[in-house]
Amino acid sequence: MTDSKGKHATRGWVFFDRDCSVCTSLALRFRRTLETRGFGLAALQDPRVQALLALPPEDLLREMRVATADGKIYGGSEAILNLAAQIWWAWPLYAAAKLPGVSRILDAGYRRFAGHRPCASGSCSTVRKGICSDVLIHSKGDRQ
Repeated sequence: MTDSKGKHATRGWVFFDRDCSVCTSLALRFRRTLETRGFGLAALQDPRVQALLALPPEDLLREMRVATADGKIYGGSEAILNLAAQIWWAWPLYAAAKLPGVSRILDAGYRRFAGHRPCASGSCSTVRKGICSDVLIHSKGDRQ
């Protein structure tokens, strides 16, 4: 898979929310691990990503995504488990998810984090209605 800028990813792409500091930090932390396994990183906010995933704007930032070279698209905890299956030290997470009920717990945990990720640091740079349901946080960090 190659993007329009010529960057090549032999096994696929990992898409993350670049406005989420936790997401960006994790993407940077795992960049080398993912790139050595043939995955490229790209922001969900890139217009090419929205076209590739064919998602409406309101669903685009709901969860991280992985698009594999064979055309499969995974989202949320399923995306993490797909990546974990390909990394030797993360493989136990993939194996554990095969146990009864574990994948449901992982999915619930991911959904909880994803639904509140703008609030994770206690201050948010933008208002993200519908994603952070507990409080609205404006650009100055004021809570309403």
